[in-house]
Amino acid sequence: MTRGVRCMWMRGGTSKGGYFLADDLPADSTERDAVLMRVMGTPDVRQIDGMGGSDPLTSKVAVLKKSEREGIDVDYLFLQVFVDQPVVTDAQNCGNILAGVGPFAIERGLVAAQNGETPIAIFMENTGQVAVARVATPGGSVSYKGDARIDGVPGGSSPVPIAFKDTAGSSCGALLPTGNVVDTVEGVDVTLIDNGMPCVVLRAGDMGIAGDEAPEELEANTDLREKLEAIRLSCGPLMNLGDVSKKSVPKMTMVSGPRTGGAIATRTFIPHRCHKTIGVLGAVSVATACLIEGTTAYTLASRGEGDKRSLSIEHPTGEMTVVATLDGDGTVSEAAILRTARKLMDGEVFV
Repeated sequence: MTRGVRCMWMRGGTSKGGYFLADDLPADSTERDAVLMRVMGTPDVRQIDGMGGSDPLTSKVAVLKKSEREGIDVDYLFLQVFVDQPVVTDAQNCGNILAGVGPFAIERGLVAAQNGETPIAIFMENTGQVAVARVATPGGSVSYKGDARIDGVPGGSSPVPIAFKDTAGSSCGALLPTGNVVDTVEGVDVTLIDNGMPCVVLRAGDMGIAGDEAPEELEANTDLREKLEAIRLSCGPLMNLGDVSKKSVPKMTMVSGPRTGGAIATRTFIPHRCHKTIGVLGAVSVATACLIEGTTAYTLASRGEGDKRSLSIEHPTGEMTVVATLDGDGTVSEAAILRTARKLMDGEVFV
């Protein structure tokens, strides 16, 4: 007998996926993952028999529950459902899907809405870190309408500003897991960094590209993809991530000088497809690399001045601005970013 599972489909930032209450999914992770692969239609490059959109950015899941932690409203687990492999992984956060967590929590009654704006403290189970999202709730209800715009999404929506603290080393144990600003891997200089998202930052020129190519062109470059994957597999153990052959981290970000007045230009593989934009926490990690002297990004970046820097991270469809607050030692102590979200569907998905 076909079984329906309660869920809400939402766009969060430049991604979209299924949002579930933990109680609506099997408690056993193996059973849960089997359900989610069935939901998405994985493994299949088209995901024709499920809700996935044949792209890593549209094959994502958020699982929420009311938190029992002091000062925290909800616990959020992010799951990446691979498209063409029978894999569901919790090895990373997703700051785009995070943008929909606050609205979903209010919609499901996990958090009571305030009149005007509702701050929601979110514990990110993947890495044990906290983010605070502010959701527009005029009249005590979530509003998805507004004039806030983010590149990669058409039209305007209600703003969802998100602040991150204490994200350094959230997956790798340290901001720079090897202790070096630059390592040489497979003959290429790389910066291994984790400020919320494990990233390998490489100069585009060292990979034989200009850094402003279209994602489709880069995906068609077999030599580039093979070289990136060789580097990624070697970087996994160096970043305390172990064997990453079946993991979606680290992200591979190739950087070059800014083209449109931003801080730096990026092209990111996640890990085998070229991102049409850039992930939220990936942008935070890259912005942080721009501010650390000696990294592969440092000399290419336009960094600004002062203890609060707005760094525009250019990507294939626009830019994402990271507002970084620096402490007295010049270390990034907090990063904030603007996202938007929209409810697309609420009901049941059948498995």
